[in-house]
Amino acid sequence: MTTKLTHFDEAGRAAMVDVSAKAETARTAIARGRIVMAPDTLALITSGQVGKGDVLGVARLAGIMAAKRTSDLIPLCHPLMLAKVSVDLTPAAPDAVEIEATVKVTGQTGVEMEALTAVTVAALTVYDMCKAADRAMRIEDVRLVHKSGGKSGVYEAA
Repeated sequence: MTTKLTHFDEAGRAAMVDVSAKAETARTAIARGRIVMAPDTLALITSGQVGKGDVLGVARLAGIMAAKRTSDLIPLCHPLMLAKVSVDLTPAAPDAVEIEATVKVTGQTGVEMEALTAVTVAALTVYDMCKAADRAMRIEDVRLVHKSGGKSGVYEAA
C-alpha cells in the first residue's frame, strides 16, 4: 500500500495542506518521550539542587509554550487555537525523566505535531538546565502514542 504524502503539491513541491473543507472536530494527541541521564543527575533534579532552579517546572512550562508555537517552528503546520496543553514530567529511577504531553483542539486539523514538539522541547529544557552536570544525557523514544478526532479516527500506538 502506498500512502500519498499530504504536504506536497502535484509538482512535488512542499505545500501547506488545505483544510478549509474539513469539518471541525474535537481532536486530541498524546506524545511521550524520555531523557536519560546519570543517576546522580536525576538525584540533583529530584532534590532541587540544580543551580538554575526547578528543572521539571521550567521544562513543563517550556513544553507548553513550545506546543503553542509549533507553527513557528515547523514550516507547514497550521497555527491553531489550542484548547488544552498539559506536559507531565515524571522522574523514573534510576536514570530518566519520562515526559508526556496532551494537546487538545476543536478544529480542522490535528495536534500531533504540537504534542511531539511539547515533549521534545521539555526534554531539551531538562538537558539545557542540567548540562553542566551531565553532557551525556540523551533524549529517547519521542513518539505519538494516541491521536483522536478527524476523518482518520483514533490511532493508538502498539
